[in-house]
Amino acid sequence: MIDHFALSQAFGLLFASFEPWLWVIPGLLIGLIFGSIPGLQISMAMAVFLPVTFGMDFLQAMLFLTAIFTGGAYGGGVTAILMNIPGSSSSIATAFDGYPMARQGKHNEALGLGLAASVVGAFVGYVLLLLLINPLAALVLKVGPMEMVVVVLWGLTLIATLNDSSLSKGLLAGFFGLMLSQIGMSTTGVMRTSVGNPHLLDGISVVPAMIGIFAASELLRLRGSAYLVQDEAQRDIAFSRILRGVGETFRYPGVLVRGSLIGAVIGAIPGVGSSVANLVSYGEARRTSRTPEIFGKGAPEGVIAAESANSSSEGGSMTALLALGIPGGAATAVLLAAFSFHNIVGGPSFIRNQTDVVYSIILGNLGQVLLLAVIGLLMLRVLGMVVRVPLAYLVPSVLAMCAWGGYGITGTVAGPLTVAAFAALGWLMRCNDYPVAATVIGLLLGRMMEGELVRTLQISNGQPLNYLFERPMALALFVFMLMVLVGAPLLKALRRRKLQQAGR
Repeated sequence: MIDHFALSQAFGLLFASFEPWLWVIPGLLIGLIFGSIPGLQISMAMAVFLPVTFGMDFLQAMLFLTAIFTGGAYGGGVTAILMNIPGSSSSIATAFDGYPMARQGKHNEALGLGLAASVVGAFVGYVLLLLLINPLAALVLKVGPMEMVVVVLWGLTLIATLNDSSLSKGLLAGFFGLMLSQIGMSTTGVMRTSVGNPHLLDGISVVPAMIGIFAASELLRLRGSAYLVQDEAQRDIAFSRILRGVGETFRYPGVLVRGSLIGAVIGAIPGVGSSVANLVSYGEARRTSRTPEIFGKGAPEGVIAAESANSSSEGGSMTALLALGIPGGAATAVLLAAFSFHNIVGGPSFIRNQTDVVYSIILGNLGQVLLLAVIGLLMLRVLGMVVRVPLAYLVPSVLAMCAWGGYGITGTVAGPLTVAAFAALGWLMRCNDYPVAATVIGLLLGRMMEGELVRTLQISNGQPLNYLFERPMALALFVFMLMVLVGAPLLKALRRRKLQQAGR
């Protein structure tokens, strides 16, 4: 599977001089900073700094841009843990348990868990890419809309598990999100529920909505508190406790490996990526856990599952770019632009004719992951200081940042207005014990699901069930999903019943 001669040449390209590595550390820092600021997407950071790569050679440019990609993937998880603000849609599930841990004074441990899971996940993703780039490329070519429908449907099943007190409230919140996703122009060109507002022609912008419903609504709820962490003794940023969280990650090897594999596979599917991967990984961690009742209340497994899948999806998303020349998302689209700037076209001919360059990019990304472990540990002491800032100063400054982030995404006043509207909606939902995460998942995945369903119906001539049996991969995914959703709870119930009988 590996061309050993090309691999040795790749080592030569990377380590013959320090030039390819000069921009890696700045790239990681840029990614961490952009990823941790609400509304500033990783792809935005990469696009802003794309002109800097004009004077670089191709390998140096790729290492710089992918370093921003790597740093940003973890940066979004930092604010999700500390302030319940997912830095991007791929960090939504990180907030489910990371933020409750921070509120309990376990922010150091949660940050350590997130860093270790991110490093391991990204490392696994790139190792799989190195070993399996050609088979994965062939697999990606076989993925059609029917397969993507099953994957997105799998992500939507998480909605039903997001409210322990009332299943009906979780389902209602998720259904409301699905309804919101239908605002604007449909994939078939039909205008729906825009009420004559031109800002709604393209539907509700997901990132400003997510910022409002997660971050701004939580800050409104906390307005009577003094600090994020009430106990003064627990506000310290302790390096030893961060390291304890790093060590605790490896107490859950099954969650770590499963999350990394889920992220790598789903991340390779163009148009799905890390947003679905971390939700599916979190849902599977909860379903297979012996203590699912602690999820959403500060379960370490939840943080590990979400962050490992989020980061391993990086390697998966690079599969389509390198092997097929197809960007899997906004970030890899910027990388594709960097390809064109240097007169290089990704795809089978690129792998065949410049295998050494492909390997050097992948090996460089593995090196970036190891550097992230060091830089992340050093930066966490600075980023974690937010728990020591009084809420009287933190709330207005973060709310202003949220509004600015909303404007940065849309470029119009519709962004801040969306943040404000969803902040009020999120506050009302929290007051009445409705899970805001279920609404965000519905909004995030609803339009994606609709587009893939429409394409499936067009290809199948209106007979999706017959078409399902013609697609072995889709059928296998569907059967596996049913086995996981139905089989795992049944096995746990049987195991619980046997333990009860043994106790008698």
